Amino acid sequence: MEKAMTQHFFHHGKPDTNPSEAANCHWCQIRSFKTHKKLPITIVNEVGNNNEVLNPDFKFIDHSIPSDDVPIAEESFRTGCNCSDDEDCMYSTCQCLDEMADSDEEMSEAPPTRGRKKQKFQYYSSGAKAGLLRSRILDSREPIYECHDGCNCSKNCPNRVVERGRTVPLQIFRTENRGWGVRCPVDIKKGQFVDRYLGEIITSEEANRRRAESTISDKKDVYLFALDKFSDPESPDPLLRMQPLEVDGEWMSGPTRFINHSCDPNMRIFARVGDPVDKHIHDLALFAIRDIPADEELTFDYVDGGLAEEDAGGLVPDDKKKDMTKCLCKTAKCRGFLW
Repeated sequence: MEKAMTQHFFHHGKPDTNPSEAANCHWCQIRSFKTHKKLPITIVNEVGNNNEVLNPDFKFIDHSIPSDDVPIAEESFRTGCNCSDDEDCMYSTCQCLDEMADSDEEMSEAPPTRGRKKQKFQYYSSGAKAGLLRSRILDSREPIYECHDGCNCSKNCPNRVVERGRTVPLQIFRTENRGWGVRCPVDIKKGQFVDRYLGEIITSEEANRRRAESTISDKKDVYLFALDKFSDPESPDPLLRMQPLEVDGEWMSGPTRFINHSCDPNMRIFARVGDPVDKHIHDLALFAIRDIPADEELTFDYVDGGLAEEDAGGLVPDDKKKDMTKCLCKTAKCRGFLW
């Protein structure tokens, strides 16, 4: 890594520094994040060719960037909850939770004095698990509904977990046989929010064009994730009737872009909704689905078991499997291929 760091440590900030070089420096991009001092992102290479670095054309970002042709909801349609205090955002009176699936499970935390409504909240609200995603949600594919900037509640609202951003420091490291990977230098609890998958938000047409033009088209899907959780051709919302948008993290993203696939992962992606009018551009939020000890590689299932279900039903013929992308996770549950 010394070669990659030379320009940064010996030239950046000097009068003769080329502005374009500074702008393209991964260390400068990372240090510009507001969370850098408290939750740093680091990059290490301790295997093989220690001079191998991240692609210099890749750019670190701390929020997804919609392309110019991505439709955005009009301001006149935007709304938020009118809760009188932050604690009210944990109850069914909070408008942000209107679309959350009803369940009587794990709803016993509401104080007796608040008998008017049941607690309707995706996160544990007290004790050692406060702020962690409830087991019922964690074991499902349900979307997460949170308060947001348009709400009356404060930034400290307990229903703004993903909204407040990444919760842990992350390290991008070189693996033995799967390129770059990501780990965390501290323990992560089951149900803890880790980070979002970021990238350029593009139309399905543009996503398909990039797939077709990519010189590694069979691997392009490693970085493309469809925002299709709420897509519905019968929806009264025209933004949900359209072909789903996609997030492309190949050339601009956060550290989660380097997280590897596993058929037995320790994290899962959940659709997170802030303002309901933005459901078509919902967040892709990564939560730990079990306790993860410090320095264990972070992983998630790129297809969330989808191809495993097809194969179990005999829908993937053997002659097709030979052309599919091989899986290198080497776990006991490995399916042998990605897609």
